[in-house]
Amino acid sequence: MQRHEVPTHLNIEDKAFAGLTMRQLMVAIIGLALAYSAMSEAPVPLVVRLAAGATVLLMTAAVSLWQPAGRSLEDWAFVLLRYVSIPRVVVWRVRTSRETAADEEARFEVLLPDWQELDTRSGGTQR
Repeated sequence: MQRHEVPTHLNIEDKAFAGLTMRQLMVAIIGLALAYSAMSEAPVPLVVRLAAGATVLLMTAAVSLWQPAGRSLEDWAFVLLRYVSIPRVVVWRVRTSRETAADEEARFEVLLPDWQELDTRSGGTQR
């Protein structure tokens, strides 16, 4: 009896149907269902329904097939959400001699401003 080792270190997704991965196939199925619904159920003129269906199909193709830099658009959406959620105001201050006595190695520290402190300095009202 011959034995074959199954490679588990390849880090590639299995192809489910027509060269598509399961994620791509599910996005395509959901997109096709939404496009069909947009073209058949809306009580608007035919031209508007066809435009809506074509738009949904183009968005479905982009989400399921386009992978900029080897990442899916869902991954890029999470990266964008993380970027938006992280504060971008950072203040660098030199430590005073009293603070450096405790920690001789560190010369700088990162302090995020307190919004109430910024409002009182600028003369604005407190929140």
